[in-house]
Amino acid sequence: MTTKAERTTAFIIETVAPIFNKHGYIGTSMSDLTEATGLTKGALYGNFENKEALALSAFEYNSKMLLEAIDDQLNTPGTALDKIFALTDFYKRYDEFTTEIGGCPILNVGVDAKHNNALLSAATKETSKIIEGKIALVFENGVNNREISIPVTPLQFAKQLYTMLQGAIAMATITGDRKYLINTVAYLNQLIRKEIKK
Repeated sequence: MTTKAERTTAFIIETVAPIFNKHGYIGTSMSDLTEATGLTKGALYGNFENKEALALSAFEYNSKMLLEAIDDQLNTPGTALDKIFALTDFYKRYDEFTTEIGGCPILNVGVDAKHNNALLSAATKETSKIIEGKIALVFENGVNNREISIPVTPLQFAKQLYTMLQGAIAMATITGDRKYLINTVAYLNQLIRKEIKK
C-alpha cells in the first residue's frame, strides 16, 4: 500500500511528464507546473529537490513507458524477424503512442537538453543505448539460433535500424506528416528482408 506522499509524488510526475516533454526543460515554467498539478511551488519542492530533479523524474517516467512498449514488441512470440517486424510495426504508429506523453521523449528531451541540461542529456543518451541494445539482442539471438544471418554485427545493424526510425520520427514531428513514419517503416521492412538471410 502506498503512502499519501508516494501517491502525491506519482501524481506530480504523471501530470508534469507530458508538459516537460512538449515544452522542454527551459520552456517549462514553475507556473506551468503549479497550474497543471493544482499544487503550490512549495508543495512541488516538498516532493522534489528542484526543477531539474522533477524534469529528470518526468523523463524517466516517459522513457519507462517507451521501454515497456518496446519490450512488448520484442517479446512477441516467434522468430527474430517476427519480433523485429513487430517493432517496426509499432514505430509505424509511433505518433499515436506518443500523443499522450507529448511526443517522442528521446527526440524532444534529447535535442532540448543537449546544450541546456547535462543530466537530462545523459539520461536520453542512456535510454537510446538501452533501446539499441534490446534490438541488438534480438538480432544476436536470431543469429545464434540460426534463424538469420546478417552482414554486420547485431549491434551495428540495431544502431542503423534505430537511427533510421529516429530520423523518421524527427521528420514526422517537424512536418506533422506521418507518412515519414509509414514510408520509412515500409522501406526498412524491405531492407531487412533483403539484408537478413534466413
